[in-house]
Amino acid sequence: MLVVRSFGLAKTAAVKLSEMGERTKQLGSAMKDPHQQKRIILVIVCVALLLDNMLYMVIVPIIPDYLADLESEQSEHVHLVLHPNTSSANSTNQDKSNKDNLDIQIGVLFASKAILQLLVNPLSGTFIDRVGYDIPLLIGLTVMFVSTCIFAFAENYATLFAARSLQGLGSAFADTSGFAMIADKYTEETERSRALGISLAFISFGSLVAPPFGGILYEFAGKRVPFIVLASVCLADGVLLLTVIKPFSNRTRENMPVGTPIYRLMIDPYIAVVAGALTVANIPLAFLEPTIANWMESTMHSTQWEMGLTWLPAFFPHILGVYITVKLAAKNPHLQWFYGALGMVIIGASSCTVPACKTFGQLIAPLCGICFGIALVDTALLPTLAFLVDVRHVSVYGGVYAIADISYSIAYAMGPIVAGQIVHNLGFVQLNLGMGLVNVLYAPALLLLRNVCQMKPSYSERDNLLDEAPQGLYDTIKMEEVRGKKKGYSTAGNCLSVDENGFDPFRAQQSSAPEYT
Repeated sequence: MLVVRSFGLAKTAAVKLSEMGERTKQLGSAMKDPHQQKRIILVIVCVALLLDNMLYMVIVPIIPDYLADLESEQSEHVHLVLHPNTSSANSTNQDKSNKDNLDIQIGVLFASKAILQLLVNPLSGTFIDRVGYDIPLLIGLTVMFVSTCIFAFAENYATLFAARSLQGLGSAFADTSGFAMIADKYTEETERSRALGISLAFISFGSLVAPPFGGILYEFAGKRVPFIVLASVCLADGVLLLTVIKPFSNRTRENMPVGTPIYRLMIDPYIAVVAGALTVANIPLAFLEPTIANWMESTMHSTQWEMGLTWLPAFFPHILGVYITVKLAAKNPHLQWFYGALGMVIIGASSCTVPACKTFGQLIAPLCGICFGIALVDTALLPTLAFLVDVRHVSVYGGVYAIADISYSIAYAMGPIVAGQIVHNLGFVQLNLGMGLVNVLYAPALLLLRNVCQMKPSYSERDNLLDEAPQGLYDTIKMEEVRGKKKGYSTAGNCLSVDENGFDPFRAQQSSAPEYT
């Protein structure tokens, strides 16, 4: 009987191994198909972006309560040891002082991730341009995994702060390399807009679902469980990256061109306008997240579940905004600037109406408007950054998406620290009116981008001297692009072609316009 059972177990194991082998073969064959390869890479990047934004927002319902418990335990112990006979009035003053100190600690902890991300991004962008996109993505996932594990088992403020800052380091590599990898793999403008739109949907889902996810698990399973779950998903995504992309065996990065230095990208006026729009558009969301709960409690007497679900309904208009913008951009790619400007106007109008809301139901409408507008801005302008690099610089995207990440980090680094001070000194109404006014006033600046689609791709010196046989993957691709352009079509949005008289706008640009290399 025992022999028969062992034989059955061995047979089952053999079947499982055979199935795993078949799946591995299928995955290997899928990676040989460029279309399937792009899809798998998009999944890996989207999961990384989902994790990053869940890690940013999952602490919202956890940390204030957890730090309050730590603070009360420590203060109670110190109070009993040093002041065993103090009066209740002194105790009340001490509690107020502890609450103020706790608010500062929470704000600094929330902002530490974005601050370190802001500081590291210029370096990570340059590093990505040098070594490619896959290794930095793996570095980002590894750092995020380690920091999340530390966060799960941290039991004091210093360890929590170190883990939170380490998450910012991982995000600086994972976010930038993820966006750059999408832009590099999806070279056709319509596909690129669609792929970046999908990644933005994952970002939105991670940001909006993380607070209820973290709150529920924290309430019923403790502080460690939400972070252990996210660390496990991060580990799985890293293993998938190693299995599918094989970053350490990928030799194509040896033939990558040298990207434009990030400081030169920063002073490009078109890129600067886009970066400014990304920062301004995300300020309302970044500033409202740490302040709206207290305002709802004081003006609406909202319950805890209402404050916890404040942003969840806004997920659906955000997805709708992404979908609409991708469809519109496919039909009218020359109006990307208009979609971004329209989004900023919607954000501004919605932000100004937030203080007028008197109930939770009324508040949902302007918050949905803010997220819908952010979807228009991000979905329209993120592909524009890649297109600007294609036509004005070298088609290496680490630096330009590091600038985009810097733009987001500025807003989210200031939010937890600056927003509370503005509300305290000026008021919640003035905060929202100011944010709305800034968005509306910035929208006309996007008019500078109205002729972007008519720009002509620049030729670097390396392209012009590429007369010999191509060497390596990159040179082969560039040679095919040069041949395609000479035949009258372009890979950058099909905005230009050789006319019927034989006029070649690319050659005309070389002789009449300065090059950007």
